[in-house]
Amino acid sequence: MTELRGLGFLRVQSTDVARWRELLIDGLGMAVGSGPEADALYARIDERRSRIAVLPGDSDKALAVGWEVRDEFALERVRQAVEAAGVAVTVMSRKEAGYIDAEGAIAFDDPAGTRLEVFYGPVLDHSPVVTPFGGRWVTGGLGLGHVVLPSAQFAESYDFYTQVLGFLPRGSIRLDEEGLARVRFLGINERHHSLALCPAPPTEEPGLVHLMTEVDTLDAVGQALDRVNQQKFSISSTLGRHTNDKMISFYVRAPGGWDLEFGTEGMLVDERHYTSEEITADAYWGHDQSGSEPLKAFIPVGEG
Repeated sequence: MTELRGLGFLRVQSTDVARWRELLIDGLGMAVGSGPEADALYARIDERRSRIAVLPGDSDKALAVGWEVRDEFALERVRQAVEAAGVAVTVMSRKEAGYIDAEGAIAFDDPAGTRLEVFYGPVLDHSPVVTPFGGRWVTGGLGLGHVVLPSAQFAESYDFYTQVLGFLPRGSIRLDEEGLARVRFLGINERHHSLALCPAPPTEEPGLVHLMTEVDTLDAVGQALDRVNQQKFSISSTLGRHTNDKMISFYVRAPGGWDLEFGTEGMLVDERHYTSEEITADAYWGHDQSGSEPLKAFIPVGEG
């Protein structure tokens, strides 16, 4: 059984923080949060001071994916499991943990080189969450949402997340006829998947495929879609309903070559009865990706 409770946060570096602000705040309707870097963008959607941090830099890359555990004892068990698998773990100092708004945290890299920060004791902001368009996000015990990570070491990554970190398989979809290459969906709570792994070519820096956040109404999704269209953001995938998690969502291209999925009505998994499935179509309807530019994660090094 996994010690991880949910996706806690995402921290990225971007060459265009201003455009990220237009997307997250003016487009998707998140609130402006707070954090330690004066020139960074912090996006808030619930009682956490921020869930998404965008730091300025000279390249676009994923800096860290944060995963939450119950307490210091669970954090210690995760540390022991990761070290037993032969992976170096850094125990973050009190100051370093404070930087990510946590009481305690550890950090290590997954087999694809993505930095993971596992933490407990998140700092809360009890002031009202005032979003610019009245949006309400679905978080709580389900976490921030889900993240899809590319991996050039797919088998090693899948084993690490399932056998070491305890993620539960929640199905797959084939990328070839034989089923040798698959996207695999992994869960740690009632959200259908908090993580998906996708085979990808090697990259020079850690990247993303997409981050999904969920709101409570279809109207909020439709209104956000209108706004990002007006802002001339590229729609990577049109509005549609997924077959696995039943989410009604669209995908918008973020600065840096990654996607943000924005959806509603995601299913809840009852683990007492769930069995892992293979879906044969990504969507019941919609989710047309024919007009999308290639994601950065799938462009081989030297061709971007």
